[in-house]
Amino acid sequence: MNTSKAALALGCPPRVNTAWQPTSACGPQCRPAGAPAVRTGTALVRLSALFGVLLGALILVPLLRRGAARMVSRGILAALGVKLVWRGPVPRPGSLLVANHVSWLDVVALLAVTPVRLVAKHDVRGWPAVGVLATRAGSIFVDRTRPKRLPALVAEVAAALRAGRSVAVFPEGTTFCGAERGRFRPAVFQAAVDAGAPVVPITIRYGSPEASFVGDDTLWSSVRRVAGLRGLTVTLIGSPALRPEPGADRRVLARAAQASAGLRSATFDLAA
Repeated sequence: MNTSKAALALGCPPRVNTAWQPTSACGPQCRPAGAPAVRTGTALVRLSALFGVLLGALILVPLLRRGAARMVSRGILAALGVKLVWRGPVPRPGSLLVANHVSWLDVVALLAVTPVRLVAKHDVRGWPAVGVLATRAGSIFVDRTRPKRLPALVAEVAAALRAGRSVAVFPEGTTFCGAERGRFRPAVFQAAVDAGAPVVPITIRYGSPEASFVGDDTLWSSVRRVAGLRGLTVTLIGSPALRPEPGADRRVLARAAQASAGLRSATFDLAA
């Protein structure tokens, strides 16, 4: 079954992409009703705990800098009752981590498992507390309305990799429901080629599609939904590192990373 037919079977219309601003057609229809939920009181306690963690982050992050990002991220997951599981080899410093994108929780989960700079959309900078956390963690923000900035973005990622900092990016360019997935866009893979850095594919999976941040979701509506879920688990599966040769083709590297992460599709996007 090709990806478009699979999407229709799951209730997701076929996705529509442009070269620089990919879109996902996944939305509420991708989340079946009847997900296990906690009591309203438990959800409220979780939300209160989350606000406490975020308030503490505003104090801790400026003081502890890099070390605080992991602590705060784990606190966010604990407050929301989300269990984090890591499987696979630990990425070495200076690696380009490439993962599928399901939710805003992906960012928190990655920061919770390893010191990493994130490539994030510029909107994240304005998110309450999370934006501060991402900024203090050294995130590289990308504005997809300004494609002429792409070479500068690639250069900044390559510089971070050369300096021994790991960088994480979501090459699909937007979020999908988990069952339906996008294609890895090759542009940022050029940074790994230029820096001679290993590429570590990571698969992110959630125990419930309710965790997906898609369609007309707002950050607040998604947070409330996650806080109400019972037994939510996020699993990050690290694949063995790919080591590009000097002058390697970023498109071939993107295809290899997507296949290694188990995110195969019938066709692969060759746009920048």
